This record gives sequence, structure tokens and C-alpha cells, in this order.
Amino acid sequence: MELWRRNLYILMGSQFLVMGAMTMIIPFLPLYLQEMGVTDPEKNQMWAGLIFGINFLSAFVMAPVWGSLADKKGRKIMVLRSGFGMSVVMILTGLATSPLQLLLLRLLNGTISGFVPASISLVATNTPRERVGYALGMLQSGGVAGSIMGPFIGGALAELIGFRMIFYLTGTLLGIATLVVLFFVKEEKLPEEKSQSAGFFADGSFILHQRTLLILFAAGFLLQFAMLGPQPQMPLYVERLGAPGGYIAFFAGLVTAVTGMANMMASPFLGRLGDRIGSERVMVYAMIAAALFFIPHAFVTSVWQLLVLRFLLGLCMGGLLPSLHALVRHHAPAGKESTVYGYNSSAIFLGNMMGPIVGGFLTVWIDIRGLFLVTAGLLLFGAWWVKTGLNRPTTPKREQSVPQKRVSSAH
Repeated sequence: MELWRRNLYILMGSQFLVMGAMTMIIPFLPLYLQEMGVTDPEKNQMWAGLIFGINFLSAFVMAPVWGSLADKKGRKIMVLRSGFGMSVVMILTGLATSPLQLLLLRLLNGTISGFVPASISLVATNTPRERVGYALGMLQSGGVAGSIMGPFIGGALAELIGFRMIFYLTGTLLGIATLVVLFFVKEEKLPEEKSQSAGFFADGSFILHQRTLLILFAAGFLLQFAMLGPQPQMPLYVERLGAPGGYIAFFAGLVTAVTGMANMMASPFLGRLGDRIGSERVMVYAMIAAALFFIPHAFVTSVWQLLVLRFLLGLCMGGLLPSLHALVRHHAPAGKESTVYGYNSSAIFLGNMMGPIVGGFLTVWIDIRGLFLVTAGLLLFGAWWVKTGLNRPTTPKREQSVPQKRVSSAH
């Protein structure tokens, strides 16, 4: 098997475990807090929101730092650092006895995270250019599958082995997955040894002055902001539409699951299509199609109609992040790919945080049906922005960039 394929398949499985570990806490977090003595419903909700969100806040802050280190020390070492670190933190989470301890551990988990952007960077820089779209699409499928199955597995295991044992089991699995990366993933294109380093802030200033990269970072933020904005309101929308048999929780979960399944199915195909016709075209058309499928969300009259639309929306979503990652790889200055991916991950994390918050406020004023229409408008604007912004002539960044990366003999 070609080395880049072996790397891809191993990291795809590892991403499944990492994303599953990060999301499996969702179904039982309020119950875990009750076990710790937080029985007041309002305090429980407050702690649950803080504990879940703090992980993404610290990851948002630290992503560029870890990306910069990956460009200096190597991408694989960053994957190992994050994987082993999260394994230890996950096991410690099972020993937590108070909400504050749980909050601090989730903060630490986000601080040492970086597995996903480091994996993306490693795959993008060690895969033949003509196969980057396909590889990133496959990697996306692994992550999405983990995000879908994580809550389901977490809920099932909570009934079978209890809350604390879930953290011990997850931490062990993360450690095993990281060991597999250690022994079987090989990074061929290593960072060039530099006698002088521009420094983290100088590199950041250089990257943030690249107009094309800023457009892509903003597009990543906008995608996640728009897609996750309506998500917390979906169970209430399912209840309003009238869940068949009164199974509101089941159908609310199914609405999310079908979107993720379609995303997982479409990502490799649309990534491969991007390799053939260009990732920019795939991203723009996928955003337009997603916007068009969001519009009828506002006018459905049954859960079944909503499920069909969410599946079609998921097919479009399969072309968004893989195309974005491929474009970031294409426009990143030589030798700064991981740093650029770090900033891109920060933009995505920020969208993950802000989308549900702003969506919740907007729903009070315009209802969730209005929120769907606003989301469609944001995606159409984003498609126009990416299309026009990336087609403007710019000074090539690779001629401006700091020392070029050593060319590897491996393709």
C-alpha cells in the first residue's frame, strides 16, 4: 500500500476516535453533574454549558500555537502530543469529583488538543497534490462519523458501564490509537531545519496579512456559524412539527444523524471531484446548494419532510470543509502549512461557539423558521464572497514567504 494511503487510513480511524471522544459526553453530561451533587436544574444547565463550551474556547486560542510548532518540529509529533495528552486528561476526567474539576479538565483538554488540525496538515502535506481533495474528504468522513457515533455510543455505554468508566475506556482507546500513529504513520515531508525563526507573532502577522487566506478563514467561520446556528433549536422544531408517535428525542437525534451520515457519504466523492475540477468550484456550488436546501426548511409541515431536507443538506455539507482545507493547503505559504491550518481551525472553532449562541438570540426575534432563511442568506453571501475574493489577482505568497521548505524526493 502506498505510504500516503496508509497514513490516511490510520489517521481517519484515529479521527473517528478523537471526535467520538469529544462528543460522547453530550448525552450524559447533565446526569454526570447530578451524580456530583448539582441537582438544581438552572445550575446544572449553567455548568453543562460552561463545561461543554470551554473545551472549544481553549482549542480556539491554542490552535495557531500548535500549528506553528508543527511547522517547526513536525506534524506527526503534534498528533502524538495531542493524542497522548487527551488520553491522560480523559482518564483524569473519570476521577473528577466536582463541577469545577470537570471544567478545568475540559479547559486543559482543549488547551492540549490539536489532533484534528495536525492530522489534516500531515495528510495535506504528505499526499500527492492531485489526490489532496480525496484524502481530505476521507479524513472528513472519519471525523464526521466519530461526531455522529460519539453521542450514540456515549448514551449506550452510560447505561451499561456507568459515566466514569466511559472516560477510562475512551482514554485507553485514545492512547491505543495514538500508539498506532506512533508506529505506523510516517511523515515523509518534514519541516526544514531553520537557522533563524521569524517567531510565532511574526509568522501570524504575515499569515493574517494574506488577503486570500483571510477570505478562507472567514469562510470557515461562516460555514460553521451558519450550519450550527439552528442546531440547538432543532428538538423544539421537531416537537412543533409533531414527532411521529411522540418520540421527540428519537427524531431530534435522527434529524442530526441523517445530516451527518449524508456528509460522511459525500465527502470522499466531492473531495475527489475537487481534485478534478477544482476545490473552489466544489465549495462555491456546495454552499449555493446548501443555501437552497435551507430555504424550504422554513416551510416544512412534517418531520419526514425535514428529514429529507436534512439528508440533502448533508450531501452538500460533504463538499464544504474538505474543499476549504484543500484551498488552504493550496494558498498556504511554503513551510507554514500547519500554522495556517491552526488559524483556520481557530476560525472554525469560533464559528462552532458563536453560531449556536447568536442563533439562540435570533430565534427569540424571528423564530427558527426565520433563522433558516437568515442561514440561507449567509451561505449565499459566503459563496459570492469566496467566488469573487479568490478570483482577484494577488501577489503570489510563495514568493513573499519565509524560507522555502525542503523538497522531498517522495511525491
